[in-house]
Amino acid sequence: MSTTPRFLQLADVAEILNTSNAQVYALVRRKELRALKIGGRGQWRVEASELEAYIERAYADADRFVDEHPFVEGTASPAKD
Repeated sequence: MSTTPRFLQLADVAEILNTSNAQVYALVRRKELRALKIGGRGQWRVEASELEAYIERAYADADRFVDEHPFVEGTASPAKD
């Protein structure tokens, strides 16, 4: 039986989101992804529920973008990351 730990390291979050550790750190520093610092060395941890909430907000943001920028046949441009 596999369970997700309550708190994830930034590297774990980066793997889940298929992005870099630096990008996840930037999300935390910009307060887009809630995290907490623990221990004497101040290591960052993201609660799994906060990651899920971030993902839901990202989907909502993407939906708004698509609604505001409808696809018109013949005007597609290459996707940018």
